[in-house]
Amino acid sequence: MSVDFTSIHNHNENAVFEAVLTAAPAHPGLANQPELLADVACVALNRLQPRYIRHAVDFSFYLSEREREDSEHQIAEAVDFAFGFVQARVAMRARS
Repeated sequence: MSVDFTSIHNHNENAVFEAVLTAAPAHPGLANQPELLADVACVALNRLQPRYIRHAVDFSFYLSEREREDSEHQIAEAVDFAFGFVQARVAMRARS
């Protein structure tokens, strides 16, 4: 049996990527370093409950307005934490 799993992805990925890019200018030490922004995205995604979907419309259809707001808030908090975490790691490496 052959099954194509390529359509499955974590719903939070795109939202986190957008939030990282939006917040990057407020973090000048990281903003121009794509590899560190990718680290920020990874840290943020690891703090969120994964929500695997095949089609974004499917997930959005089943969310209430409250759940959508909660998700946005959780993403914002995770991204904020991730920027602080990565900045702290960069500072620790610089001291070594």
